Amino acid sequence: MSEEDTQEDVPQLELEAIIGFNGHVPGGLISHPDREHLVYPLGCTVIIQNLNNNKQQFLQGHTNNVSCVSVSKSGKYIASGQVTYMGFKADIILWDYTKMELCAKLSLHKVKVEALSFSPNDLYLVSLGGQDDGSVVIWNVAKREAVCGSPASALNVGQASNVIFSSTSDEMFMTAGNGTLRVWELDLRNRKMRPAECQTGQLKRIFTCLAVSEDDKVFYCGTTSGDVLVINVKNKLLNICGPPKDRFSLGVTALVLMKTGDFIIGSGDGKLSLCKGPNFKTVKSLKLQGSINSITLRGQGHQFFVGTGEAHIYRLNYPEFKEELITTCHSESVNDIVFPFGTSELFATCSKSDIRVWHNPSNKELLRITVPNMICYALEFMKDGKSIVSAWNDGKIRGFTPESGRLMYAIENAHSMGVTAITTTSDCKRVISGGGEGQVRMWEIGKQGQRLVESMKEHKSSVSCIKVKSNNKECLTASSDGTCIIWDLVRFVRNQMILANTLFRCVCYHPEEFQIITSGTDRKIGYWEVFDGSPIRELEGSMSGSVNGMDISSEGDHFVTGGDDKLIKVWNYNEGEVTHVGIGHSGSITRLRICPHNKNIISVSADGAIIRWKCPHPK
Repeated sequence: MSEEDTQEDVPQLELEAIIGFNGHVPGGLISHPDREHLVYPLGCTVIIQNLNNNKQQFLQGHTNNVSCVSVSKSGKYIASGQVTYMGFKADIILWDYTKMELCAKLSLHKVKVEALSFSPNDLYLVSLGGQDDGSVVIWNVAKREAVCGSPASALNVGQASNVIFSSTSDEMFMTAGNGTLRVWELDLRNRKMRPAECQTGQLKRIFTCLAVSEDDKVFYCGTTSGDVLVINVKNKLLNICGPPKDRFSLGVTALVLMKTGDFIIGSGDGKLSLCKGPNFKTVKSLKLQGSINSITLRGQGHQFFVGTGEAHIYRLNYPEFKEELITTCHSESVNDIVFPFGTSELFATCSKSDIRVWHNPSNKELLRITVPNMICYALEFMKDGKSIVSAWNDGKIRGFTPESGRLMYAIENAHSMGVTAITTTSDCKRVISGGGEGQVRMWEIGKQGQRLVESMKEHKSSVSCIKVKSNNKECLTASSDGTCIIWDLVRFVRNQMILANTLFRCVCYHPEEFQIITSGTDRKIGYWEVFDGSPIRELEGSMSGSVNGMDISSEGDHFVTGGDDKLIKVWNYNEGEVTHVGIGHSGSITRLRICPHNKNIISVSADGAIIRWKCPHPK
């Protein structure tokens, strides 16, 4: 982070919980050898989740997204690699698990660290660079230094994307990828590594995952073609290719060898299969949501965990082979987050095609409402808590029950270019919506139906945010046409217009409702008088990128902002100074809210993460 506000003189916000799992990192879910914790990456953070009480600890030190994670066989060390920008080196961080702190930063690879693996006795760590790097490096774990390195594949042959150490030897590992499959022997005395190409005959495959037998006699390679190759380690020749029929649809994406000799195989279509014997014959199978990206055994394998591309983590017992969803989150950008009136226990978020209601203290999803192939841009709870009102890109306003998620009503053709913003009046009788074409419309919601009360046409571009005054007689709309308009909701005319050279993203009334604050793409936070729309002051909200989300505390002493710089900032309202900074998001922050009791701040981002922070200024 190169922001001025990450300097040591500004205190950091305390992270309480991160809801989410980076389902797009292959092998990103690892069961710790202590059998009590799961290790997985989300954005630039490595999360260690307790399986008994779901409490989380965070390893923070990466400057960009974590691309791979590995845990040593003893559980003493965790290694994580990241991606970075073209021309820069991508760090590997070695963590001490017991102290939960950084041991060393290892920097040799360029742009991306593709894969990591520890040797069986924790002596060495092997790392594989991405396509811009193409090298494999052996690191001495105790000395925290590189021993030797080499190009991962022969010239013009292919790109290696997987690496795994042998089960018994600290001096042998395997790499695989697109058209390359190698067994490496280490000559540590001479600081050399020697590769031997594996011969697969006529078979040409792209390898996606690796597993090694306990005795190191053979290793197994999953492929994009949906079959598994068994390679003899001694002579480097292909033993078996299976299954002969019924290959795994969309490729083998994860592969685990059990102590019993059976295999658990995950495929790109979300199918999880228990396979037996040399021919990989499927004995049991079940379908999970999203492509299966990682499988990890707990202990001896009586229980195991599966991570999918839809940001789901499942727990399964080996004998029953039945799934239990333990962690879930959005896999697409989260567009909005709202709390019901007067409670901090629940909140709702919306993303590409779904709305989810969460239990705040436990991070558990209570309800999921799905509208396939649509995008929900905004949502709001009615003040009486009897409905969730939502804005969708197909131009409809949909109302759902918060308990069951049943559709109560849908207002067709509410806006011609999608509904982009929505709010409700405190008497629970009216809904105010903004559209992509710039119109602001008021709807009456009754038991008999919904009717359009009035349409206000002054904005020239999409409405991004709407706030209503507590007496329901005035509302405030922000638009990407560079205007904020204060509307009279009795006469349905404009009271005041605020103009600025920006695309407005967010707007808030001060609780006393005599001032408003705005922000947008010009990175400025503006204070304005409600009475005449005149400017009061302007703050520099961000050093880089738009400010997309803003919320103000119920007392009006502090407000929070977040945006494309990926930082949460807590501001003192009167002084206009940053009191705390939150570092944790790896995607642009889209919205954030202070909970009604000022205990937490919840922020959501474009990478699908939901983060809960401890509020530094409680009531």
